[in-house]
Amino acid sequence: METHSLYINGQWFSGGEPLAVVNPATGKTFAKVATVERARVERAIKDAHQAFKEWSGLPAMARADYLLRIAEELHSNADHIARVITMENGKPLPQSRGEVNVSIDHFRWFAEEARRAYGRIVPHQADGKRHWVLKSPIGVVGAIAPWNFPLVLACRKVAPALAAGCPVILKPASATPLSAIELAKCVEAAGLPPGVFQVVAGKSSDIGAEMLENPLCRKITFTGSTAVGRQLIEGAGATVTRLSLELGGNAPLIVFADADLDQAVEGALITKYRNNAQSCIAANRIYVERPVYDEFLKRFVERTQAMKVGDGLEDGVEIGALIDENAFDTAIRFIEDAKAKGARVLCGGERQEGATAPFLKPTVLADVPENALCLQEEIFAPVAPVCAFDTEDDVIGKANATEYGLAAYVFTNNLKRGIRLAEALEAGTVGLNDAVPSTSNCPFGGFKQSGWGRELGEEGLEAFLETKHVSIGGL
Repeated sequence: METHSLYINGQWFSGGEPLAVVNPATGKTFAKVATVERARVERAIKDAHQAFKEWSGLPAMARADYLLRIAEELHSNADHIARVITMENGKPLPQSRGEVNVSIDHFRWFAEEARRAYGRIVPHQADGKRHWVLKSPIGVVGAIAPWNFPLVLACRKVAPALAAGCPVILKPASATPLSAIELAKCVEAAGLPPGVFQVVAGKSSDIGAEMLENPLCRKITFTGSTAVGRQLIEGAGATVTRLSLELGGNAPLIVFADADLDQAVEGALITKYRNNAQSCIAANRIYVERPVYDEFLKRFVERTQAMKVGDGLEDGVEIGALIDENAFDTAIRFIEDAKAKGARVLCGGERQEGATAPFLKPTVLADVPENALCLQEEIFAPVAPVCAFDTEDDVIGKANATEYGLAAYVFTNNLKRGIRLAEALEAGTVGLNDAVPSTSNCPFGGFKQSGWGRELGEEGLEAFLETKHVSIGGL
């Protein structure tokens, strides 16, 4: 069994207690990855800091060329990387291919944005003075990526940071480190200078502590749970380390009676079950206006029952294995809690027949009460709670009754209503008759406890830039 090396300061590093990588579909270890101790992370940050002057000093066009070469390497190795994602994450292979394609698009987008880190000239208010505003890279960045989209959510951090002129140290999730290693291979092939991009793996608490406490690490960008986000906020207080945080979600999906019901059903299927329903912007709560409630449930259940469950490498599979048994057990706990409180299980609710790995049949729950855990907490499993509503004001109140605010979805053919909902919903992204609203050229992030800051769009580059005012007197 191969033990993969880490990419540190332009070299491949082998050492430490190997980290086992388990295929969720089989429950078997299929690869191992080297690890580092905290002292090696400290050295990596120092190496990145030493590389900062040269990298940030390059013309934006030169940095853009590097990013375009990374994109080309990802494109050339797309099929192989997609298989790696499926094997370590469990999602269906076509969705892994989609993840690689979006990652490529992120690098291409930020290659262009690198040239647009504009400052500005400010009209002076006093004779003999002139003012301008400069944008400069913040410095070394620690990027912490999650397991559910192990490549694309790393690229959302790495691409804009590199484009801005910041060296990056990437810490992938322990369950899915191979995607980061594949990215490092692409970076090496693209010829980036040593220290500009590095990958570390090991004990999360040690790596995170070094990034937080080392004054040379000027920024941490993180995707993960709100609980861990709170820990980072507390830890960043000592050094006032800049943070970008994309945290938990509890997305509502609202279907009005005037919606195109076929479109709404297909949209709900996509945003609920994509990525094995392990997505922070997955539809966690589905609210359907009462006149079409029964018909929506009928169509939604029919389509859900028709979905093929199995190993993500098999043809036609739409739902793969959950990341581990703990995730499966949590999903079952949510289902049992909803049933005990009066919800009806219309399909699913149990392990796939004959499966020993964590394969959960896609589940639809009807008439779910507001106090059910599955409406209060992020599910991260193919469990779809569906509730009826009667008025627009009623559903807006229910949709916003959460500490989270990452995404929301509305299906309606009433333009005025759509505009009202888009303005009223407390979410960083609203999909109006759109189940896949995220795109490289628009900002992504959350309200309330779903995070700080924005990724993607022009805001994604701004997150890695400092703003400096220069005042010139004596003119």
